Amino acid sequence: MQILRLYSLTLIILLAGSNLNLCFGQGLNELQVDSLATKDLRLFKVPGLAIGIIKDGKLVYKKGFGVNSVITNEKTNSNTLFGIASNTKAFTAAALGILVDDSKIKWDDKVTAYIPEFKMYDAYATREMTIRDLLIHHSGLATGAGDLMHDPDSTNFTVKDIIYNLRYIKPTYSFRSKFAYDNNLYLVAGEVISRVSKMTWENFIEKRILRPLKMDQSSASFNGLKVRNNIIDPHKVINGSVNVIARYASAKDDAAGGIYSNIDDLSKWLLMLMNNGRFGQNLGQQLLSTQVTHELLAPQMIISGGNGGVYGNHFQAYGLGWFLIDSKGYKQIVHTGEDVGMVSEVLMIPEIGLAVIVLTNNESNAISAITDQIVDSYLHIDGVDESKNNLERLTKNELAESNAKREVWGAVNDQYKNSFAELKNFTGTYHNAWFGDVSIKNHQGFMYFASKRSLQLRGLLHYYKKDCYVIKWENPEINADTFLTFKNKKGYTTFELLSATPVSGFNYDGMNFKKEIILIPGLAKKFKIKASAQIK
Repeated sequence: MQILRLYSLTLIILLAGSNLNLCFGQGLNELQVDSLATKDLRLFKVPGLAIGIIKDGKLVYKKGFGVNSVITNEKTNSNTLFGIASNTKAFTAAALGILVDDSKIKWDDKVTAYIPEFKMYDAYATREMTIRDLLIHHSGLATGAGDLMHDPDSTNFTVKDIIYNLRYIKPTYSFRSKFAYDNNLYLVAGEVISRVSKMTWENFIEKRILRPLKMDQSSASFNGLKVRNNIIDPHKVINGSVNVIARYASAKDDAAGGIYSNIDDLSKWLLMLMNNGRFGQNLGQQLLSTQVTHELLAPQMIISGGNGGVYGNHFQAYGLGWFLIDSKGYKQIVHTGEDVGMVSEVLMIPEIGLAVIVLTNNESNAISAITDQIVDSYLHIDGVDESKNNLERLTKNELAESNAKREVWGAVNDQYKNSFAELKNFTGTYHNAWFGDVSIKNHQGFMYFASKRSLQLRGLLHYYKKDCYVIKWENPEINADTFLTFKNKKGYTTFELLSATPVSGFNYDGMNFKKEIILIPGLAKKFKIKASAQIK
């Protein structure tokens, strides 16, 4: 359905008393944005969302829709706080930019100059990794590699552990050769900020960015929020219905995705960036130098892709905490953020003075549907129903996942039980260099998987075929069924993990688990087996 651009003059006159501009110079007017938001709440099963539109230096639209929680039914508004997840990365990059302006660091300083113990699997990457490299996703690690140290929530890894364990994660690509989205190196970047500034990442963000910009309702971490009387609950569709789910509140990955904010505060952040680092009355204050601001928003790593389409997109790149795309000949600066139960999108097209903020409290494509439709209207793209297109993509992905699950679980034989002798071959403690120990135990004739360091990764193993099982995680909020395949038939001493569905799941690339050897005290020396192989 084509979205109309203009209402009649009569209607505009009748509604002229609104405290916001009804027509934003061009693009959708207030009622059209309202209608779009209301429609997408329903289509994408979103309990609550908030939208902000900046045009020509002013926040011309700010409004919330729906509810913060399906339990409380508290109304969402422009002051409602959402987790912005990976939109935090731009703040981490800007924090480093402040240190560059302070002459405390340089973008191309080696990471080991500030974190001597920093080490990647590849010696060349260890030696040559710069602060800039930490931010642009070309380390050689596969997308999501190592995220299991902080996802799902409740792992007992610390930032120190995560930095140390990077040395055990084998790269998929050569250093600086390919874009592959990474979270853990932003935690390393956060540690650089902490060591140089002599304060925590959270305190630095609060002191040097949030407070100067008067983003007074925002916090660098959920745990640091001073007021919690207008904050969303995270939601997820489980078995067809929208449910409140557990909030991820760990602080270990704050530098990659910890900030909570709202429309009013984020508009101040975007206006500062669109004004070359200046803010305040008559733009009389400077948070970032013009040079640093330009560096943050400049292409650093080329991303393959670009197929023309309605935006005439031919080039894509990543800056320092931002995706950069050419859209109708304009430079589009954009990032999304997804945490469990909430998704956000922030977009700027400085050449036409436009910025869009969309925050939601469930996991869906609603952010893209709303953002794209608003952008279309400013770029004079007619006849495209972005809600329909994004819903079709979401439905296609959900169908693919549903079919994959149906195929897997249709092949599972829950009546299958191992004999006691066979179970002895499988059970025991298995070790991975960076993820640590997991145990496989006999549970009423079935095997039970339990991670020692990630308490949510626990569940029964259901027989699939040959030496392959499917793990069904105990927590129904974890939509990530996983294959476990045993190797080495002489004692089944190793296993590998693999996501069972094409859309959801964790990255298990290169995660091989080896069974620990149980030795009777004193035999290690006799058989010349290293002490590290013994069970403690």
